[in-house]
Amino acid sequence: MSSIDPRHSLFPEWLRKALDGLYLAAGWLAGIFLVAIFLIMLSLSAGRPLGIDVPAGDDFTAWCMAATAFLGLAHTFRSGELIRMGLLIDRFDGASRKLIEIACTAIGAAAISYFAWYAIEMTLFSWRFNDVSMGVIAVPLWIPQLGMSAGLTILAIAFVDELIHLLFGGTPRYEKPRAETKEEVIERVMESGV
Repeated sequence: MSSIDPRHSLFPEWLRKALDGLYLAAGWLAGIFLVAIFLIMLSLSAGRPLGIDVPAGDDFTAWCMAATAFLGLAHTFRSGELIRMGLLIDRFDGASRKLIEIACTAIGAAAISYFAWYAIEMTLFSWRFNDVSMGVIAVPLWIPQLGMSAGLTILAIAFVDELIHLLFGGTPRYEKPRAETKEEVIERVMESGV
């Protein structure tokens, strides 16, 4: 554990910047897919009265939605916005809380790694067998499946990164510091949409 800052990474600075950059890039890519959903839906809605048809617009929207959801997970996790069992974990302090954080992060890392492994395997099978979509436009299925595979893989990396950090005595970086004032509590409630 760092004696200076318990939230500091034990990885070299270049690796820490690369990992944080990966999480941020995945978040930006999720945002780009969200804009793509908006543009496709707008063209579908505006095209109807004008007699313009967007072929397979629903399919492309669904694929963009999946990419948005999965690619945004790692950035959401690292920003402290992923849903956690805070009501349970916040009841503990000291060593017991540290053990619960490590156990939860280890279980999360194992589960996400399992899902990432099978998402990658599914994408590779689609690529090997030349599976194509059954919509109006035949798209190789491995292309839209990449968003899910990449998003889960990046989330697995984020979980393992955090688990290593916790095991070596660091404090959780995925957790926002406790609110100190009433204004901070109100601001967080407003941000969360509760």
